This record gives sequence, structure tokens and C-alpha cells, in this order.
Amino acid sequence: MTDEFSVESVYAELLGRAPENKMEPRLAPLFRAMDVLGEPNKAFPIIHITGTNGKTSTARMIEAGLRAHGLSTGRYTSPHLSKVTERISINGEPVSDETFVRIWDEIRPYLEIVDNELVADGQPRLTYFECVTILGFAIFADEPVDVAVFEVGLGGITDATNVGDGQVSVITPISLDHTDLLGDTTEDIAYEKAGIIKPGGFLVSAAQPVDAAQVLLDKAREVDVPFRFEGVEFGVESRSVAVGGQVVTIQGLAGRYEDLLLPLHGAHQAENASVAVAALEAFFGGGEKELDVDVLREAFGNVTSPGRLEVVRTAPTIVVDAAHNPDGIRVSAEAIHEAFSFSKLVVVVGVLQEKDAEEILKTLKEQLGDLAEEFCFTQSNSPRAIPAAELAELAVDLGFGEENVHIAEKLDDALEWAVERSESNDDLAGGVLVTGSITLVAEARILLGKAGA
Repeated sequence: MTDEFSVESVYAELLGRAPENKMEPRLAPLFRAMDVLGEPNKAFPIIHITGTNGKTSTARMIEAGLRAHGLSTGRYTSPHLSKVTERISINGEPVSDETFVRIWDEIRPYLEIVDNELVADGQPRLTYFECVTILGFAIFADEPVDVAVFEVGLGGITDATNVGDGQVSVITPISLDHTDLLGDTTEDIAYEKAGIIKPGGFLVSAAQPVDAAQVLLDKAREVDVPFRFEGVEFGVESRSVAVGGQVVTIQGLAGRYEDLLLPLHGAHQAENASVAVAALEAFFGGGEKELDVDVLREAFGNVTSPGRLEVVRTAPTIVVDAAHNPDGIRVSAEAIHEAFSFSKLVVVVGVLQEKDAEEILKTLKEQLGDLAEEFCFTQSNSPRAIPAAELAELAVDLGFGEENVHIAEKLDDALEWAVERSESNDDLAGGVLVTGSITLVAEARILLGKAGA
């Protein structure tokens, strides 16, 4: 049996459990699993990241900084773009197929113990996300890594990753998303996210809405940990557009770091970088020790964030972006205006059912303005995808104009149509944007030959 097939068979086994969007608001089974496995959650220091947008990019920047300092790293992020092993990375690369399968085989009997106890108690078995999270902890403990960066799956308090205690808790910008599960206000959502702030830790937060910031502040004071907020103790001092990204100067907690080349687009990525710098300062010296600027330059110079305003093809330029809530769409649109000189943009959109499709479409229309004349509505292969025709109908109701709306149920047809339309200008400056859901972006990357992440 090949490794490739083995990973696929493990993945099929994982998918046989309750799916990712059915996360259980519970932690007891996770602690029980850690207990029977010998507490892999305590085998290494953790930097724990939550927030609504920017988690994965920030995680990748922090990881790059840790590696530039000579540490071996684990990084746990979700969802994956093309292969489940991307969720569990060792030293910046997806875990090997062999390790993924071997550790799963080792922990499976222990997970059965927990499953049997849950079923006997009338509760659902461990879910897909819970199992992958346990696997992540087990793989990082087996390596072992010097430090692990864990991205929360959903919320914070009862997220499966919260069996780990962050030495540094990082909170990226909070906005409205998953309101059915987390609450209708940024204050409510902040209560969930604040669940990762633990005694003995250190809070580093992006700039937040006032109500959310207050919740985080109260929690930090309650558990008596230092707290630092972007815009108060640290932040982006200046930034300028550069070829393939931007040059940023960051005022950190302990030092000022000039002229860092960041090969990612948008003000939001510069802000993510400032949060990453503060988190690294907090991790290495409690926020009081300056980092070596050359080490930081090396770290940021190599950062990638697949699926985040990523150029996957040129002539015409095709950009894929995993924004899937109104705030994510807004910052991505700002970055497109700033970083690309398109004469026209053809937008391919697909949205999942649990998302606020109306606000996503309104934001796209408002923020892209005259640049985006034509929209192609499509759907990913996810069973949760809103049918393309339904999205198009919503767009027409929102005033997109029927003549500007095209429907293609299959993504390859949508891309073909969009490329053709983007080339209808004689100036060769047309572009294509694929956005609205991570599942859509994942499929687009594969279709366009960008399988690895």
C-alpha cells in the first residue's frame, strides 16, 4: 500500500466522523484523549492564535520567525487547501505521509477508548476536527518540536485546540462570522475568543472593535497576564507597495524594525506582520527584548500564504483569495486596488450556505466598484455550497445588473469564461479574482496547477 493511498484512507476514516462544521462545544473528551495519550498537549510551548480573519497568515509569519531563530516548529492550521497533511506542518512543510499514517495508527486504539466512553455516556463520538487536532498534538510531541503554533478552528473557549495552554495568546481582528455559533455582536464573539487567554500566558491582540477589546482586556486582567494591543503598544509605522508585496516598518514591543520586505499584499497583511512581531517578542523575551532585525528580515522575506491574494497565473493575472466574510472581502478589495493595476476585473464567486452571502456580495460590489464589471457565480464541490443560480439571483436583486451576471455551475467553466472576458480589453491589463469561500479557492488552485500549499 503506498503512503499516498494510506493518507487517503486515513482521511476517509476521519471524514466518516461528524464533519468540520459540526464542531462540538466541549473539551472534556479532548482532555480525556490527552490523558490516555500521556499529555502530548504539555510536551512543548504553544503560541495559540484565534480571531475572525488573518489567523493562518499570522500563524505562518510567527512560524517563519521562530524558524529563523533556529527553532524546530509545528504549525496546526485549518482548513486545508489540497491535502489534509497541510493542517499539521513540521518546520514549514506538511507532515510526511509516513508520519501522518504511523501516528494515526498508534493513537487510533486510544481514540477508540474515548469514543466508547462517549457513546456509553450518550454523547457523539470524537468529531473529525477533534481527531485531527489530537493527531496534531501527537505528531508534534513525537517529533518533538521546540514550539508549536496552533490556530483555533472555531471560537476559542471550547475549541479542540484549547487543551493546549498558550505561552502567548494571539488574537487577530474580530468581526462578525459564524454568528449562528458564536454570537451576533463582536462583544459576544470576543467572549469566545478570550477563552484562549490563560494564566501564565501573554496576550497580543490586533486592533479590535471597542466592545471586543474591552472583553479581551477584562479577561487578561482576570487571569493576570500582560496584554499588548496593536495601535497602543505596537503597530505598523509605515508601509509602501513593492514588487510582489510591500516594505513595512514595524514598531514592536521592544524594538523598531525598519524596511522589512513582506511578499504579501495589503494593509491587513502588514498589520498581521506587526502582530506576529509582537508575538515573537512576547515569546522570546516577555516583550522586553529586541529581536535581531536581520533575522526578522530573513523570516518575513520567505513568508507565503497560499490562497490569500495569491497570484496563481499570469497573462491574464488570476488572483485567488479565501475571503469568506464581509470584513475579509473588504480588506482584500482594498489590497487589490492598491497592489494591482488592472483595467478591469472579472470576479468568480462561490459562497457556502452558513455564510452571509448578501453582505459578502454587497461588500464586493461596493468595494471593487467600477473595476469589477462582470461577475461569474459558481459553486465548489462542497455539499454546503450555495447553488450558483441562487447566488446570481441574489446578486441581481442587489442591483448587480443582469447583463453583468453570468452563471457557471462548474468551476472550470467559470474560470474559462472569466479568462476570456478579462482578455476582452485590448490593453492586456484585465484580471480575474476567485473569491467567496475557501473551498472554491482550494479547487481553483488545483485546477490552475497549484496543488501544494
